[in-house]
Amino acid sequence: MTPGAETLDLVLGGGLIVDGTGRPGRIGHVGIRGRDIISLSHGDSRHAQAAKQVIDVSGKVVAPGFIDVHTHDDRAVIATPDMAPKVTQGCTTVVVGNCGISLAPMTQEAFQPPFSILGRPDDFRFPEMAGYLDAVRVAKPAVNVAVLTGHMSLRLMAMADPFAPASAAELEQMGQGLSEALDAGALGFSTGLFYGPNAGASMEEVTHLVRIASQAGGIYATHIRDERAGVIDALTEAFDTSAAADAPVVISHHKCAGVENHGRSVETLALISRRSRSQRIGLDAYPYAAGSTVLDPRFVGEGYPVMLAWSRDYPHLAGREISDIASEWGRTEKDAAARLQPGGAIYFSTDERDVERILAYPKTMIGSDGLPHDEHPHPRLWGTFPRVLAHYCRARRVFDLETAICKMTDIPARTFGLGARGRIAPGYAADITVFDPDTVEDRATFLEPQKPARGIEHVLVAGVPALTDGKPTGQGGGELINRQQTKRRSRG
Repeated sequence: MTPGAETLDLVLGGGLIVDGTGRPGRIGHVGIRGRDIISLSHGDSRHAQAAKQVIDVSGKVVAPGFIDVHTHDDRAVIATPDMAPKVTQGCTTVVVGNCGISLAPMTQEAFQPPFSILGRPDDFRFPEMAGYLDAVRVAKPAVNVAVLTGHMSLRLMAMADPFAPASAAELEQMGQGLSEALDAGALGFSTGLFYGPNAGASMEEVTHLVRIASQAGGIYATHIRDERAGVIDALTEAFDTSAAADAPVVISHHKCAGVENHGRSVETLALISRRSRSQRIGLDAYPYAAGSTVLDPRFVGEGYPVMLAWSRDYPHLAGREISDIASEWGRTEKDAAARLQPGGAIYFSTDERDVERILAYPKTMIGSDGLPHDEHPHPRLWGTFPRVLAHYCRARRVFDLETAICKMTDIPARTFGLGARGRIAPGYAADITVFDPDTVEDRATFLEPQKPARGIEHVLVAGVPALTDGKPTGQGGGELINRQQTKRRSRG
């Protein structure tokens, strides 16, 4: 008997253990005590004989819990702590505060679009990051939470005119807010230079703030300035910024948007490869040829379908295409989009071949970019990770199972510095997903976007069951992953 085996709380026995590293899976047994993986064995069942509980997972895959590196779940982890859209996909950790948009530090007085993707004005009640992190701890969500500080949040709190370049005093105030957020536990800094309240920021402004994050050991994630015709220039700006600040950078939801941009992922990925030789670069993508954000009339009527996700004044039209609404109203699509504001939309603006090429790229991680507060959300909110496994791995064979799981576990954990997570190994957190490799699939569609996936059977978050036999338990085992915690619990 292995020393300590008699105190195991749980053994997952007989499953195919795919440990997250990319190595081939092996049949074996995972022993758990408290919040940690204690033991790992292959080819025998000696641990199962001494555990308090044994779950036979024969024929199933035992994988590290999936890490959703790009979410807008800032408010969801507080308002709906059971996090059903994520645990039903096998997710155990979410990274919030992306695209320069974070729930803190922000107040309702400073609110303006695109912060509607996180909630209503009165949801913004955290002028300091520490208050938000305390609220997450009190909520005890079912998933772990890692937080980025949004550039737009800092700008709106510091600037009289967030659409203008920052003055020296305003930049100093932003830097102070960022330092306070990092000291409270935020893992890094994000920008959304595509959006109006961030677009006025110069490269010098961003570099100054990224350097503050870098000096604190933080990461930089960016929704670049242009994902359309100017994508190469925008990527170059991101790489130059991170290089000047000596910070690792993650390119958020990498894509080549717009019909005229189809096929350019060959060019963008080549640039990423070249720059990766001299600096630390990561990227994430979602497994769909459509994106979703605020409704912007500039990007409708451009030769691809656009679906309404929500509209404050016309909520009953959610789920319909803008072209149909425009025809019914006797207006152009751009006019209809203007009338529907404020709102959100789903843009079918990317090419499937680019999606596959980007997903297959060795550095690419998986991020849902789901918007949990939309009335008719993009199906990626409920379906991203099972879709990777079912469509791109099992059906399309873009990569093998071990590679798919590595993209969703170990690579994200190492990129974001999430401590001892992302692998099935002794000493790592018991963040574990068990699924049926033959039946796992996404069921959420663009017409029915809130259907849970099938084939995800068990999810443990720090040893606490978040999903049992495919049903959320409502238990809150999630931890707040802050910089102090990751230092204490370093990876082996």
